Amino acid sequence: YHLILETPKGNLLKAMHGINGGYTAYFNRKYKRSGHLFQGRYKGIVVDKDNYLVELSRYVHLNPVRAEIAARPEQYRWSSYPGYIGKERELKWVEYSWILSQFGSSIKRAREKYKGYVEEGLKKRIETPLKNVYGQIILGEEGFIEKIKLTLKGKDLSREITERKRLMVKLNPEEIIKKVAETFGAEEVAIKEKGRKDNIARKVALYFIHRYSGLSNTEIGKIFGGIHFSTISKASFRLKEEMAEDKGLARLVRELDSSFKA
Repeated sequence: YHLILETPKGNLLKAMHGINGGYTAYFNRKYKRSGHLFQGRYKGIVVDKDNYLVELSRYVHLNPVRAEIAARPEQYRWSSYPGYIGKERELKWVEYSWILSQFGSSIKRAREKYKGYVEEGLKKRIETPLKNVYGQIILGEEGFIEKIKLTLKGKDLSREITERKRLMVKLNPEEIIKKVAETFGAEEVAIKEKGRKDNIARKVALYFIHRYSGLSNTEIGKIFGGIHFSTISKASFRLKEEMAEDKGLARLVRELDSSFKA
């Protein structure tokens, strides 16, 4: 399941422990079972509210449709979406006002516009905002990412938040390029060179440097011939699309990923 939560007190770990633990206990009692219900720990992403929250809310509300659980988002029983568009009464524990305020000051008009915005995703293919996640934990513009990294710097991060530790692990971009070049039989210079089309090794190198170097998109752009920072995220998204169609490519990328994590 997906939740969008605001945690001004920084108590997400405690909250998720309560939610998952409470539901597991309820489920086990109801179905006379025991043991864990959820596989692994929850995945949390810090979100740049001003630049990504509206887009992310649409993504979450359309998840049941993408998963073919419901034909329309408002038909999914466990969604807060009906409350956003006025189809059902608002839930007391859901904060609707901020997202709706981005669509107008009139609540009726805001609901209509938000519904139209969400339904755009039913009519045409939209990219997931999660394609821009940095270090597997931050979704935001460069300034926001740097702010979060500075906040985490030097802090004693507990073992429970292993995803955050990845922000502190930095791999040398030149070593990444070298390893990608060896794997794909490409020249390192060709990987860095701007303007070459269908350069799969370049896309793979961009993907891993974005993921593991700790560099900003602007810094990565300079390594690859001065490309615009937005190209980095687009290249990663295109690579994932190609991997979905090419099992051989997907296998090579997985093997590289494992070697970088080792």
